[in-house]
Amino acid sequence: MGEFDFVIVGAGSAGCVLANRLSKGARYRVLVLEAGGSDRNFWVRMPIGYGKTFYDGRLNWKYMTEPDPGIAGRRSYWPRGKVLGGSSSINAMVFIRGQAEDFDQWAALGNPGWGYPDVLPYFQRAENNTAGGNDWRGTGGPLQVSDVAKNVHPLCKTYIAAGIEAGLPFNPDFNGASQEGVGLYQITIKKGVRASAATAYLRPAMKRSNLRVETNAHVTRLLFEGGRATGVEYRRAGEKYTVRATREIILCAGAVNTPQILQLSGVGAGHLLRELGIPVVHESPQVGQNLQDHVGVDYIYRSREPTLNNILRPWWGRMMVGSRYLALRDGPLSLSVNQGGGFFRSNSRLARPNMQLYFSPLSYIKAPPGQRPLMSPDPYPGFMIGISNCHPTSRGRLEIRSADPFEAPRIQPNYLSTEQDLEEMLEGVRFLRRLAATESMARLIAEELTPGPAIATRDELMDDIRQRAGSVFHPSGTCAMGPDPVKSVVDPRLRVHGLAGLRVVDASIFPRVTSGNINAPTIMVGERAADFILEDARRA
Repeated sequence: MGEFDFVIVGAGSAGCVLANRLSKGARYRVLVLEAGGSDRNFWVRMPIGYGKTFYDGRLNWKYMTEPDPGIAGRRSYWPRGKVLGGSSSINAMVFIRGQAEDFDQWAALGNPGWGYPDVLPYFQRAENNTAGGNDWRGTGGPLQVSDVAKNVHPLCKTYIAAGIEAGLPFNPDFNGASQEGVGLYQITIKKGVRASAATAYLRPAMKRSNLRVETNAHVTRLLFEGGRATGVEYRRAGEKYTVRATREIILCAGAVNTPQILQLSGVGAGHLLRELGIPVVHESPQVGQNLQDHVGVDYIYRSREPTLNNILRPWWGRMMVGSRYLALRDGPLSLSVNQGGGFFRSNSRLARPNMQLYFSPLSYIKAPPGQRPLMSPDPYPGFMIGISNCHPTSRGRLEIRSADPFEAPRIQPNYLSTEQDLEEMLEGVRFLRRLAATESMARLIAEELTPGPAIATRDELMDDIRQRAGSVFHPSGTCAMGPDPVKSVVDPRLRVHGLAGLRVVDASIFPRVTSGNINAPTIMVGERAADFILEDARRA
């Protein structure tokens, strides 16, 4: 394959950003290696199609965690994008930046340049918000962020009214001055089609002669000369290839694959690597540690009024909305099912919201194992209201099982392993019950189906949480940013401590997971890192 100035491993949310920004101007030769294939797939492009890609092994790593005591010994399913665009090509498209305090906390942990005033311009640079620009929103950027208030299901109005009755303020923009309140989510769609990092950043840049993108290229390890990363080894169609990077190798493989690749390459905890027969290139004990994820649980209701179930369940309804989508690119198939949302404080002592809300105007309580049939919901009108925690204190870990680069790593999330996390979830589901008891919701609800009104005591609610709570698919923190090489993996400019020519740019660098969905902050990290890399290249 030869030499490139920059080799980017992973065409996910941050990798696509870097591919675009580093190849601009044709000064540098850039190679992107993506283990998955093309994103030119109908189910990827159609917004509600993520119900199909959720278990599609052609587009998805389909990871499973280890049995977890915090959730009654259950294993969690972790979908991760294995396709151009990464998880931005298979997610629910909700665009949430996080709270200003999240980034101020990053800076306070010893990461100068990552406070909210520092990162806000990069959020704005990334987006083209259909609501227009202001002190918080951006316009003219590559990523379309759409206000879908005119298109959401009518029951979203009922949900918002109930949230206000329950004491939450109406919030027209969770990415504005404050995150707190109830309202509608902004989502990453453009003209009824998913706007992923691939469509926004990568595909426009692929026209450039100095950018090369290799799909189905599974990176097996990094190559080092002394203390410098100089090359990448990968397999494609059964053949082994190597490529050299004259300036930098940039790992953008995500919170699972980035630490996996580092460990396979001899960068990680020495005792683990020696045990597996992998020569230690650099001792970095925090690789794979500090794993964080948001945990959620849904309450499911039978409705007295029609929901999306009434449209998407019968064959004639599916045919009708399918024809409409193909002809006009609108209707229910052009949206996410996560339409209503919100952020609230589970108790009044807190200074900022610690819980996220989700309202979906459909239900699929009878989903068979191994499937998530969003296109075939329950045969009666139903809807779901869910919560997830914003600031989990539980920490997990991730480590390779062997030196085989094709074996999935061992993922131990340690969900709900602290009393604080469990108490917050209990407070959160009690708020759901209060929300359901408001006048607006009480008129709508025919019956609470799951967990059901018989689950009422503290112990019963706690047990239900452990039995049903699970990932909302925001893993992060496994190569955390920080000033101390013993307590972190990368420095504030995202360079791997103790090694030259190697950076990490993806959600694994989050020292603390942000409040809400993590695609937007991951894209911001890509934008921020692009400036670091180009500045350092000019000085070299």
